Amino acid sequence: MKKIAIIGAGPTGLGAAFRLRELDHDNFKVFERNAYPGGLCASFRDAGGFTWDLGGHVIFSHYKYFDSFFDGVLKGGYFTHKRNAWIRSKGRWIPYPFQNHIKYLPKAIIDECVESLKEKRIKPRGRINFKEWLIYAFGKGFTRHFFSPYNLKVWGFPLEELSVDWVGERISRVQLKDVIRHLLSDTDLSDWGPNALFKYPAQGGVGEIFRKASVILDKKIRFNSEVVRIERKKKRIYFSDNSQETYEALINTGPLNKLLHFIDGCPKRLLSAANELRHNGVFVVGIGIQRPCPSDKCWMYFPDSNSPFFRVTYLSNYSPRNVPDSNKYYSLLCESAYSKYKKEKKSEILNNTIKGLINSGIIGKFEKKHIVSTFVFDIDYAYPIPTIKRDMALREIQPALEKMGIYSRGRFGSWRYEIGNTDHSFLQGKEVIDRLVNNTRERVWGNG
Repeated sequence: MKKIAIIGAGPTGLGAAFRLRELDHDNFKVFERNAYPGGLCASFRDAGGFTWDLGGHVIFSHYKYFDSFFDGVLKGGYFTHKRNAWIRSKGRWIPYPFQNHIKYLPKAIIDECVESLKEKRIKPRGRINFKEWLIYAFGKGFTRHFFSPYNLKVWGFPLEELSVDWVGERISRVQLKDVIRHLLSDTDLSDWGPNALFKYPAQGGVGEIFRKASVILDKKIRFNSEVVRIERKKKRIYFSDNSQETYEALINTGPLNKLLHFIDGCPKRLLSAANELRHNGVFVVGIGIQRPCPSDKCWMYFPDSNSPFFRVTYLSNYSPRNVPDSNKYYSLLCESAYSKYKKEKKSEILNNTIKGLINSGIIGKFEKKHIVSTFVFDIDYAYPIPTIKRDMALREIQPALEKMGIYSRGRFGSWRYEIGNTDHSFLQGKEVIDRLVNNTRERVWGNG
């Protein structure tokens, strides 16, 4: 029975561990650097009784296997919500997705969007970047007023540096005839996309899923175990507490670029390729307010420059147990990306977030005095950026790692944003185990 070591107790690492448990393969261990499971899907409860997630996570799944896991660990302890998402632009509320609802915009902007769609657009030859694709797909009007400013706030990188390989189902395409039809329609068309219905734990935030999973796995997870070195020839892992562990197969779910620097004698060509892997960070800011919630919205997008955040979630609307008393309190979770191109300071992000909430009409100036709880968390690895050079780097790195018996999967382990949702990540863990144990094909990671 092959000895398997798993780095990380986030969705991917726990997906791998659960599959090993199902297969009665007992010779494995999960090593997590933090004192808690969940990775980017962790949640925290503060002293005031507010629960905070590390981002606006909602659970929607493409896979029955993940659905079965979710139902099995929560045992019905969750809510199912219909998405109620909005965009704040030009001082107005616009239903999501933007391209279906431009009738809510000022007439001059509506005219610009429609006229730019009427223009003949020639698809650029060869490999195009994301900015070029947006203009080709939506025209200059839509791109200027929403897609360009919003994506700059999310990624924190010039759109000319991004590829289009990640887009898939994440952006609804638009045709002129549909835009005209939507303009004339009396109804909103807001049910597009895979997360039109989503699930959320009844208590404990999204992290409850992985807390319960870690309890089931019990002693198979070793917390506070930070990897500092990997001896690839002897297949040995060294940890910051001076302990060590051997393995026959190693599954990494942490950042791929960091992994390469842990490996003794890592070839320079791999380290060079790793320099092409880009990421941003996100400051997650929670605001707890002692007032009844004024809205039934789920989350909102913010393309305009009068706020630092790209998304705000009414977290208390996901579960009443996310606040001390849902009749008296509500909570907002705000996400602001940062990078070398988009500077944000942790020392300023709380005040800037509150100012942005006021500027955007989420809270009034008078509500500042009703803020009773705040939460600030710095996610230094938040989004793996799908740059144009990314895939070339991954084609160099991943096969070389597998020759060493190392399999890197998950949001940052695979460094592929397009398969970085919670369900994608969990399935990557499950499928790499199926490959190692049963020699089956990895469909999510392999896009098969």
